[in-house]
Amino acid sequence: MNINDIKHNLKTNIPQFKAGDTVRVKVKVVEGDNERLQAFDGVVIARRGSGISETFTVRKISFGVGVERIFPIHSPRVDSIEVLKIGKVRRAKLNYLTKLSGKAARLQELKKPVAKTEAEAPAEAAQEAK
Repeated sequence: MNINDIKHNLKTNIPQFKAGDTVRVKVKVVEGDNERLQAFDGVVIARRGSGISETFTVRKISFGVGVERIFPIHSPRVDSIEVLKIGKVRRAKLNYLTKLSGKAARLQELKKPVAKTEAEAPAEAAQEAK
C-alpha cells in the first residue's frame, strides 16, 4: 500500500470538533442482510492520532450507565459526524468526566454566532436607515 492509496481512503467531509464538543456520530450497523444507520450522541472526551489512524472517544449516559465508544475518524463504518454543541473546556483529554455524574459532569457551552440570512440583512439595513 503506497501513500496515494492511503490519501484516497481519507475522508474530506469531517467537521471541526475538539474535546468538550457534543457530537452525533452516525454509524453503519449490519444486521444480517440489512445495513442501517445508528446515531450515537455524546461528548467528545478525547481525540488522538493523526492521518488514517486518527480516533476520537465519545461518552454518553444511557439509562444511567456511562457508555464510551472509540471511533476511527476515517472508518468506512462512520457515515457522518455532526457537531451539536461547542463546549468550553481547558483540556485536550476529559478523562475526569468518567468519575463525575449528574450536574457535576456538565460542560459550559459556547454560543455559536448566528449567521444572518440574506433575507434578514437588507431588512436590518432598512431599519438602521430610518
